[in-house]
Amino acid sequence: MAERSTAAVDVADNSGEQPLTAKAGQSTSDGAAKNPELDTDSDEAQGTSGTEATGTESAPPELHSGHKLARRYRLEECVTRLDGFSSWRAVDEKLRRAVGVHILPAGHPRARAVLAAARAAALLGDPRFVQVLDAVEENDLVYVVHEWLPDATELTALLATGPLEPHDAYQMVSQIASAMAAAHRDGLAHLRLNPNAVLRTSTGQWRIRGLAVNAALRGITSDTPQRTDTEAIGALLYAALTQRWPYESDAYGLTGLPKAVGLVAPDQVRAGVHRGLSELAMRALVNDGATASRHESACTTPEELVKAIGEMPRIRPPEPAFTAPPEYQRTTYQQGTYGRPAAGPGVTQPIAPPPPPLQSRTGKALKWAVSALLIAALGLGSWQLADALMGQGDKPKDTNNTQTQDSGDKNAAKAVPKPIKIQGAQEFVAKGDAQHPGDVSKTYDGDTSTFWRTKSFNEGPTIAPYKPGVGIMYDLGSDQKLDAASVGLRYGGDHTTVELYAADSMTPPSLDSMKRIGDVTTSGTTATVKPGKSVKTRYVLVWLTAVPMSGYDAASYSNAGYKQAITEVRFTG
Repeated sequence: MAERSTAAVDVADNSGEQPLTAKAGQSTSDGAAKNPELDTDSDEAQGTSGTEATGTESAPPELHSGHKLARRYRLEECVTRLDGFSSWRAVDEKLRRAVGVHILPAGHPRARAVLAAARAAALLGDPRFVQVLDAVEENDLVYVVHEWLPDATELTALLATGPLEPHDAYQMVSQIASAMAAAHRDGLAHLRLNPNAVLRTSTGQWRIRGLAVNAALRGITSDTPQRTDTEAIGALLYAALTQRWPYESDAYGLTGLPKAVGLVAPDQVRAGVHRGLSELAMRALVNDGATASRHESACTTPEELVKAIGEMPRIRPPEPAFTAPPEYQRTTYQQGTYGRPAAGPGVTQPIAPPPPPLQSRTGKALKWAVSALLIAALGLGSWQLADALMGQGDKPKDTNNTQTQDSGDKNAAKAVPKPIKIQGAQEFVAKGDAQHPGDVSKTYDGDTSTFWRTKSFNEGPTIAPYKPGVGIMYDLGSDQKLDAASVGLRYGGDHTTVELYAADSMTPPSLDSMKRIGDVTTSGTTATVKPGKSVKTRYVLVWLTAVPMSGYDAASYSNAGYKQAITEVRFTG
């Protein structure tokens, strides 16, 4: 669940912040919590908000780079070592991917809470959160394995270059508030929601790491977890708009507000701040009253914040900037200086004026001679063209030649492959469960943005032995001569294998009962399969036997793994 975009795991930071109201409580119903609320992501720069368990703690386990957990997770780099636990970047040798790992002794006073938090967060399964992959107690150690997102960037790093654009800030607060509202509905709180816990992926999606786990690692709880997380979202929005931390102390590389000034609205801190977002940040931060500008009620839960965002006018993305092309620069040859020595530094080379036109008596005579020649040539050409046209009109038409040409055109037209319309389709399942049968029609709806996808497999590219393959049976309406099949693919990479089979019905008994008519392997996003021999059939199976490794896909909420998706299938005959 904890996952660092640039490589760090946001779990143990002491760069003070004056926060929010984090104190403890496991239930997310504010004011009714008695057990500690669990949350485990990084603590980088969260400050001492709330109740932290201090005191005698077990010594951190003596681990080193190259150490393996469960004969599977090889530790690569220690990112954090604090309060008896450590956080590592590691490699899952079984699935060949990077992961993050939090490790602490089984006797650590917070070990039970960390395990419980990690297992609860893993059950949420919301792709807007960095996912917990494993939570294990083994050999006197407790360790939590989570996703590692190398293509994501922390909000801390984004704010180091300046505040966010209004549209980016709007997208961030909207997605973060919506995700936290869903987490609280399932009884989970974060309590360590800070700029290090918020990541933006390369696709522009915002993700949260450390749900329930970071707070458990730090021993942080709250009597009002919903209010704590809402106030934290307000602080994130405030920082995104102003590049300032909304408390007196500096934190996360951001300068705090001047002392004795109090909490002022973002549009009073920086000029040009969006007014609606400024008021929204104050409604989330000032939970004991209303804003001074519009006297709106405060937002004390993520659900109320989502509702307030929904009532705002939508903020459109900025128009793309148009860069004017540079002014045309004449070359030295055009300036009449070709072959001349270059001027010394700081010396402006004078541009020679163009030579005057022919003004002498000889020049005028030459111009008249050229003009006369041109007029004579035009007259001769016109006479020859008229004579040729009149002669052609007197000749009889060659009907045999015309018929031969027409016949040749018809034969050429027949040589052009024609598209074959797909009349229907359904998944063919040779073994196990279906993939996504409800999306089959999206592969021939004429829209390349829609698709049918496979599930994500742990190993690959070859799908076997899990399945002999996955695919879709297409009905062409009647027996058709099949020349080629073009299959659009969503994911490129090494590699995808597509096979074609001719079948006698839409529901053949097995793969062996069909005739294999062609195959192709590609690393791109288009696969064209041409039968080796002329084939005439009504039912065609597009069959995938190998799929590439691909990362998390926000459009389909599919996890990383070996997978493929078919966007559009076209048959020609």
